[in-house]
Amino acid sequence: MCRIDKSNLTIRGVNGRPKIDAAGMSSQGKAIWVIGGNNVVVENIEMFGASVPDQNGSALRLEGTNFTLRNSFLHDNENGILSGVNTASTIVLENNEFGYNGYGNGYSHNVYIGKAGRLIFRFNYSHDANVGHNLKTRALVNTISYNRFSSLRLGETGSTKAGKPSYEIDIPNGGTTSLIGNVIMQPVDGTNRNIVAYGEEGIAGYATDLYIVNNTFINDERSRGTFIMVGAEVKTSVVLINNLFSGYGQQVTQPSAIKRTNYQATSVNFVNKAAYDLRPLIIPQIVNAGSEAGYSTDGTSLDVDFSYRHIASADARIVLGARKDIGAYEVY
Repeated sequence: MCRIDKSNLTIRGVNGRPKIDAAGMSSQGKAIWVIGGNNVVVENIEMFGASVPDQNGSALRLEGTNFTLRNSFLHDNENGILSGVNTASTIVLENNEFGYNGYGNGYSHNVYIGKAGRLIFRFNYSHDANVGHNLKTRALVNTISYNRFSSLRLGETGSTKAGKPSYEIDIPNGGTTSLIGNVIMQPVDGTNRNIVAYGEEGIAGYATDLYIVNNTFINDERSRGTFIMVGAEVKTSVVLINNLFSGYGQQVTQPSAIKRTNYQATSVNFVNKAAYDLRPLIIPQIVNAGSEAGYSTDGTSLDVDFSYRHIASADARIVLGARKDIGAYEVY
């Protein structure tokens, strides 16, 4: 357990992935590693067992400016990652697994990003948060792309214990946000009917443009569910393009949302849903049926370039027809 204040530092596990078991200990009563330096990169580590008296013990506590985590596995902590307010900071999380983090009180999560300048969250597998959210971010700008958010089914075994997350993704204050090419699955026994939440805690000081493009949403709840819950203060129209919705529930709560070439069915047929092969079987309404997504208000392309590959990776998305298919995967 330590505090790291050196800047421009890369920490990389070699000869396998080192395992760091905090066994209930912490640095400064905060985390396994408290990152105080700027421009720190951490690669290929496994961290677990963080616990502190205030029930907020993290594998990584971010207190510097700019941080990157790659190819790592954070699990069984009271928080996986926790960061504070730093609008000058860009946080990049890519090719990681986050599982069964959270104290169990709903206030701690797999990943909890405070008011950072930008979050880039891509190619990750975030699952089984212990009552909290699989991802919670208050960053001003969020790019959340080509990830899988899910939880173990009843009786299923995996890399961690089964959790009962609240939201799969929570963006409580809004911000310029794109969700592109993700697989987002709500378990049958989750603790919240909403799958993605946006702007529900107040939006003062934040932009409110949300773009949801080429995602595959699956709700395994049979009697309730809302895929995207938008706070009442959000007046900018949410944009939904080329999304595949499988299961019961309202697509989006905002009446003014802009919807283009999305598809929903009570039960979409996938190649092998039980084994999480979530490429859809041929459905005429989704094959070559996608629209061009265009750009966000800050000029960022909303086009889909990759498909999530398990575990915590991605493949280039190869378009077979004249237009992209609807959802996170092309139909082969």
